Amino acid sequence: MKFYMFHLMPYPHLSEDFEERESAWVTYPNSNYDPTVGTYLYNRYLDELEYAEPLGFDGICVNEHHQNAYGTMPSPNLMAATLCRNTERVDIAIVGNGLPLRDHPLRVAEEVAMLDVISGGRIISGFVRGIGDEYFSMSLNPTHSRERFNEAHDLIVKAWTTPGPFRWSGKHYRHNYVNVWPRPLQQPHPHVWIPAFGSTETMTWAAAHHYTYLSVFAPSKLLKKWFDGFRAGANEAGYEASKDQIGILLPIFVGESDRSAHAEGREHVLWLYHKGLKHKFEHLFPPGYMTEESWGRFLRSGLGSYTALSYEELISQGYAVVGSAESVRERLEELADELGFGLVNALLHMGAMSHEVTKQNMEIFAAEVMPYFQADDEPSSLEKPQTAAP
Repeated sequence: MKFYMFHLMPYPHLSEDFEERESAWVTYPNSNYDPTVGTYLYNRYLDELEYAEPLGFDGICVNEHHQNAYGTMPSPNLMAATLCRNTERVDIAIVGNGLPLRDHPLRVAEEVAMLDVISGGRIISGFVRGIGDEYFSMSLNPTHSRERFNEAHDLIVKAWTTPGPFRWSGKHYRHNYVNVWPRPLQQPHPHVWIPAFGSTETMTWAAAHHYTYLSVFAPSKLLKKWFDGFRAGANEAGYEASKDQIGILLPIFVGESDRSAHAEGREHVLWLYHKGLKHKFEHLFPPGYMTEESWGRFLRSGLGSYTALSYEELISQGYAVVGSAESVRERLEELADELGFGLVNALLHMGAMSHEVTKQNMEIFAAEVMPYFQADDEPSSLEKPQTAAP
């Protein structure tokens, strides 16, 4: 099993009237953001990600969201650039660039290739459509989301793998000269990860491309259906998906005992689900963002607002793992056996956790949980792309 340190870089200092606000996204006034505090937060968050390398994590993750307090990384490539220079071994997973949000996907192709060269071939390129809120933030038509994503993906991969210059004339993007400099170091291109929220189209598309499929915040019973759907898509594509093609984003808090872990971790888990992930429903699921089939699957799933779930429900349903090192190991093993994943994106910082508590959480997890699973690692069925010869 492989372990990646995931960070959202939230802005936890919410206004006193936040409970009356409809969302932490899109409409939450940026007058509540203090750039002086943000300077401290960005730098300590980067320190925490860099600290994952000496602790033995396989990689570190950054992501993209816009106009919200949940995650203050509108440009994940900027964060990756900083991390490239201050790490030497870990993979840097950009999970991921919101392709439909870009009017010029070649900028993604250029920036990711540049990062791959700077890092010596350590970049993992995640591609996302962006959640519904992003389409309000960027004033984009959500009904074009999937076709813009698919076309941008095809253009980027061709730009990485086809000698240029060549011409691209699509529905949404047109370029007379596609001739990306630099080319990525990894050949034919960096690994691609696809985070998703249960869309039937996304899981089958990711499987058909032999990409890695990642889950985001959902109960384990739903994750089982999603991962089974991805495995079925792989079978339809003529191969068997391996565990290292399936990953889970999991908030984790490890304490000295179960009692102390729950006493301390409760507020952090609740900040994530009750505050950071507080959405206006119409913004999260705008008309046309999902197909009828996926929308029907969502409605039948019973997945509702995170704010309606108690801490006990979040824990029992698998939205987070909290406990002593022994309990976390047991729960993680139980989930891995049930769901069949081989990648863990461990969210070890949530909400207003202090720098000291975050580091302690990382240290205990790395020392007392990760080795239990890493000891039995088998060679990956997905070979790392070869780097181009100088």
